[in-house]
Amino acid sequence: MMTDHYPLNWNLDVLYPEPSTAEFAAVFDAFRADIQKVAEASDQLPPVSGAAEGVTVWVEFFQDFEDISSRAHELHSFIGCHCAADAENKCYQQFEASLSALMPYQQRMATNLEFALKDATDAEFEAFLAAAPQLADSAFFFGEARRHAALRLPKPQETLFADLSVDGLHAWGRMYDRISGELRVEVMHKGNVVRKSPGQIRLDAPLREVRENNFFAATKAWDSIAGSCADALNHIAGTRLTLYDHLGLEDHLVVPLHENRMQRETLDAMWSAIDARKEVLVTYLQKKAGALGLEKPAWYDLTTAYPTNVTAKDVTYDAAVQKIVETFARFSPDLGEFAELACAGGWIEAEDRGGKRQGGFCTGFERHKQSRIFMTFTNSEDALSTLAHELGHAYHSWVLKDQPVMLQDYPMNLAETASTFAEAIVAEQRLAGTDSRDEKIAILDSMLGDAVAFLMNIHARFQFENEMHLQRKQGELSPEQLNNLMLAAQRQAYCDALADDGWNPNFWASKLHFYISELPFYNFPYTFGYLLSLGVYKLSQDSGGDFPKQYREFLIATGCMSAEDAVRSTFGYDLTQPDFWNKSLDVVEQRAEQFLDLIAGT
Repeated sequence: MMTDHYPLNWNLDVLYPEPSTAEFAAVFDAFRADIQKVAEASDQLPPVSGAAEGVTVWVEFFQDFEDISSRAHELHSFIGCHCAADAENKCYQQFEASLSALMPYQQRMATNLEFALKDATDAEFEAFLAAAPQLADSAFFFGEARRHAALRLPKPQETLFADLSVDGLHAWGRMYDRISGELRVEVMHKGNVVRKSPGQIRLDAPLREVRENNFFAATKAWDSIAGSCADALNHIAGTRLTLYDHLGLEDHLVVPLHENRMQRETLDAMWSAIDARKEVLVTYLQKKAGALGLEKPAWYDLTTAYPTNVTAKDVTYDAAVQKIVETFARFSPDLGEFAELACAGGWIEAEDRGGKRQGGFCTGFERHKQSRIFMTFTNSEDALSTLAHELGHAYHSWVLKDQPVMLQDYPMNLAETASTFAEAIVAEQRLAGTDSRDEKIAILDSMLGDAVAFLMNIHARFQFENEMHLQRKQGELSPEQLNNLMLAAQRQAYCDALADDGWNPNFWASKLHFYISELPFYNFPYTFGYLLSLGVYKLSQDSGGDFPKQYREFLIATGCMSAEDAVRSTFGYDLTQPDFWNKSLDVVEQRAEQFLDLIAGT
C-alpha cells in the first residue's frame, strides 16, 4: 500500500555509521587491514588447474575476494553518497581520497587473479572451473577476467600504474569533482543576485529571457574554471592514451567497448542507423522553433516545452512517486512493489537545496541488498522522469541481488536499458491515459526531447570525445581548442539545426561524464540503452502477460553475458545488424509523425 508522504532525504545511517564518527573510522580501519591481507594473499595464488590442493586455495581466496570486493564497492558508494549530498564537506572528501588510495590493492588483486588465469591453458582453465561449485557458479566472471588480462601491462608495470593513478589519473577526476561541486552560478532573482549550484540552474523555463540569462550565467561560471577543467580532461585522456600505446591497442575505443562487453560492429551499426534517420528530428526541431517564434532554436531552447494550452503544473515529490508506483505496477506488480519499497524506505535523496553536486545517480549496496538514488527533484515532469530512470537502475540491482556476488555487476550500456525502459513505461502510460490533444502534444514533445538528447546530444559527446582523443595524441588541448571541437561535434550531431549563435561550445567543461576517471567514453552506453529500451518496450506490448518474466531473465543475463548474447538469448535479435536498431528508431519516427500530425491539426 502506498504511503501519503515519502521522505525527500535518504537514510545512510542504516548502512554504515556517519563518516565523522569513531565507529566509521573503525569500519574503515578494518577494511583497510583486510584489503591489504587479501591483496597479499593474491600474490601467492597457485597456478590455475584442476589439482585439489590448488583448488582449495583458490576457493578460499575467491570467498575473501568476493567479500572484500563487495565491501570496497559499498564503502565507495557510501562515501560517494555523502560527498554528493554535501559537496564541500572536507571530512567526506578526505575519506574519498583515502578510499582512492586503497584502490591499488584492488588493482593488485585483480591483476594477480587475471594473470593467473591468463597463464592457464584452455584445458587447465576448464578443469579449474569444474573442480568446485563455487568456481563453476562464477564461470562467466572468470572468463571475463581472463579476457581482460589481455588489456593488462606486465605485472610489475601494472602495479606501478595502479599506484601512480592514485595521485595521477584519479586525482584529476577528484579535482574536477571538487571544483565543479564548489562552483556557483550567479543569477538574478527578484532583483537580487543569487548564487546557485549548477544543478539548480534550469534551462526549461517558459520565458526565453529567463532561460537565456540562466544559460549565459552558467556559461560565465564554467568559463571561470575552464583552464582547470581543461587540465583535468587533458591529463585523464593523456594518461589513458599512454597506457593504450604501451598495450599496443588498436585505438582508444578498445577499452570502452570491452568494458561494455560490446562488439565494435554493434557500435557502428547503432550510429549508422541513427545517422541515417535524424531528418525527422530536424523537422521536429524546426516546427518547435517556429511555434516559439524562432527561425532556429538555441541550445537553451531545446528543453523548453512546446507551447500549448496545457498549463504547466508543479509536480510534487509525493505525487511523482505515487504516479511512478502505480504505472510500474501496471506493467509488473513486482516492479511496482519494489518502487514503493525504495521510495518509502529512505533510499532516495531528492531535496532541492544548495551544496549538492549536480546530476543524478543510483548506486548499489549489494551486501545490504539495497540501493541509493541521488537527484535534485525540481517539481517538474522532467524530474519525475529522472526519478523513474534511477528507480529502473535500482530495480536492475534488485533483480540480481540473489545472484553470485561477481555476477551482480553489469556493463553501463545494459544498465542504461533498465533505466530508460522504466522511463518509457511512465511516458507511454501518460500518453495513453489522456484524450486531450494539447496534453498529447506536450507528452510527445517530452518524448521527442529525449530522442534529441540520446540521438543528437550524446552523439555530439561521443564525436567530441572521439576527436579529442585523436588530437590529444599530438599534445595538450587548450580551452579554446576544446571549444572548437565541441562546436564542430554539436553542428554535426544536430545536423546544423541550431541557430548560429545558439550552440554551447564549453559544454565539455560542464559535462561531468568526461571526467569520470574509472570509465572512459561515458556516453554511447546511454544511446545504446535508450534504443534498446524502445525496442524492448515494443516487444512488451506485443508479447502478452509473460513479458515481465522475460524482462527479469534479460536483466539477470546482463550480469553473466555479453551485451549481444544477453539480447540474443532472451529477445532473439542480433545487435551487430541494423534490424533491431531500425525497429527502435521506428518508434521514434512514429512518435514524431504523431506529434507533427497533432500540431498540424489533422
